[in-house]
Amino acid sequence: MKLASFNVENLFMRARALSGPGFSEEGKTILKAQADINAILGKDKYTANDKKKIVELLEVLGLKKSDENKYAILRQNRGHLVKRPQSGPIQVVADGRGDWIGWVDLTVEQVNEEATRNTARVMKEIDADVLGVVEAESRPALVRFCKDVMPSVEATPYDHIMLIDGNDDRGIDVGLMTRKKFEIVSIASHVDDEDEDGLIFSRDCAQFEVQTAAGNSLVVLANHFKSKGFGSQATSNAKRKRQAARTATIYRQLRQQHDFIAVIGDFNDTPDSDPLSPLFHQTGLKDISELDGFDDGGRPGTFKNGTASNKIDYVLLSPALFDKATAGGIFRLGVWGGKNGDLFPHFPTITREVEAASDHAAIWAELNI
Repeated sequence: MKLASFNVENLFMRARALSGPGFSEEGKTILKAQADINAILGKDKYTANDKKKIVELLEVLGLKKSDENKYAILRQNRGHLVKRPQSGPIQVVADGRGDWIGWVDLTVEQVNEEATRNTARVMKEIDADVLGVVEAESRPALVRFCKDVMPSVEATPYDHIMLIDGNDDRGIDVGLMTRKKFEIVSIASHVDDEDEDGLIFSRDCAQFEVQTAAGNSLVVLANHFKSKGFGSQATSNAKRKRQAARTATIYRQLRQQHDFIAVIGDFNDTPDSDPLSPLFHQTGLKDISELDGFDDGGRPGTFKNGTASNKIDYVLLSPALFDKATAGGIFRLGVWGGKNGDLFPHFPTITREVEAASDHAAIWAELNI
């Protein structure tokens, strides 16, 4: 079987009104109408003019006949804003905010542009049975991606998809996707794990137990540690060390019952760093890159240009699992390397940096379990 980790760099859904080439006039009209109607719907009292304007805006949004259409959704969660008689025009029956609970949302869809298709191409080429994904917005976003985008590049969609919302309010979470014969049999979240300084994980240390096609149990801890990009270096280093230490503790607890454990994801630091020392020096975990014959293409890093200082994505294996490793590597064809993209080969469909699948290369391991 093949296990891989891939930071997909903000795999998200967006409002359908924003789709299409450029920023269309239709899209602008929909966005303005949604903003205008929600401003009116927030009023304590609706005047006759307000009700007239609500009906006009519902027509612009395509919501006069139903609560949902291609671009927008009228959410009437409790009570009613409108009634639609079988004969006669739509009627605004709420007299103000206190009469109902709801609003107008924009319909969303999976972004299917070249960069997102290149993300699917990476997944197609590495063809992992168990794939940890980092920086995915939600489970629905992953499901839509598998259903709509992967087939567009002749990639086989994943059968099992799981993601639990983490602690990052930007919606960048960690998840797991597996093939049909690799069932996710249990899930545990560590979003609420605390120490004396408060919540530990920026996103989650998501814990998945997978039953392999051969009937073995594989436990995967998927992580996305604190980045270096926000706050002081000392603060971010301290946060990553707390995260590494807690992950190491979870791993040691799991070792009491499981032989095959993998700790994967984007740790945002190098193997020799102090923040990651609890994982690299206090657990016995082994980096797949230590395997004889590991193929890094001459560049040990996984981020951007692939230098040693950019080695931040990992597949760490318990000793018993490392003994079952037969191959491993870094898949870099989805990354734009260097200012002109000429440091290493990439997909021919990547003609400029914005079309890259991600800033991160995927890292993978073949395991005989």
